[in-house]
Amino acid sequence: MPFGTDQILWYNNGVWGRLGYAVPNFGNDPTTLNSSISYLVDAIGRNLFGIMQHPDASLRVPPSLNTLTRVHKLCIRARSILAGRDVASGQNKFEPLHATPAPEDFVLYPTPYFKVRNRWLKEYAGLAIMAMTEAMQHTENRVPVDFSQQFSGLVGQYIARIYRLMNMELLAIPEAEAIKPDFTLTDVHLAAYAPEKFFTSSEMVDTVSPLIDVPTEDDLDVLSQGIAASQLVGLAKYPSGGAPPIPGSDGAGTGATTGSSSVIGGGTSFAPPPSP
Repeated sequence: MPFGTDQILWYNNGVWGRLGYAVPNFGNDPTTLNSSISYLVDAIGRNLFGIMQHPDASLRVPPSLNTLTRVHKLCIRARSILAGRDVASGQNKFEPLHATPAPEDFVLYPTPYFKVRNRWLKEYAGLAIMAMTEAMQHTENRVPVDFSQQFSGLVGQYIARIYRLMNMELLAIPEAEAIKPDFTLTDVHLAAYAPEKFFTSSEMVDTVSPLIDVPTEDDLDVLSQGIAASQLVGLAKYPSGGAPPIPGSDGAGTGATTGSSSVIGGGTSFAPPPSP
């Protein structure tokens, strides 16, 4: 019997399967006791869903400024949630006494991925989906309300990578600036976007993408509302269509054990990813 993996799952449910929609791999952990992790996963998933519905995802040319601005805002939202809710090892965590939480399903937003033609957006989407996978399978889903700086560092490294790749490759931000944990794009940076200055002529043109199978907002209504993880049907490995891989049955997450965070304006930013 082959080992399981945590690969991104194909949402092979009707037309959405044909269009290559995907969801994070929650393994055997579709629920959580941690309201902050649930909020983080929902925020990333909902924003990613909106970004990947844009026509840019169907084109092989550099994304428009509209899309880059949305990716920028997704990264800033995720960064602010991680920074605002992580707790250092030397600080007491929020602990309820009688108000013990019940397990709640993660809410997921199946999003275009496997057949996305835009390589930049597909890479960013893959990193965002992996960030959600890490969050959903993490040990701290057993902890109510708060999460640690180690959790923040583990999940945040994916968001930081999206931001760095976009800033350096598409917006020509110098590496020395882009790698800073607290670097944030300004309106000036965004207004200076000019991919035609450094991309080749081949990269700036494309054939007309398929004009069929473009869903309307009404078609997307159910997906845009989010679906409880335990209620998703048709999950499979891509492209074989086989049953989704099942991780180990212990239910444990990654269990990060090391890392620290940077202080920015009195709050914390991304903690470094845990050491091997």
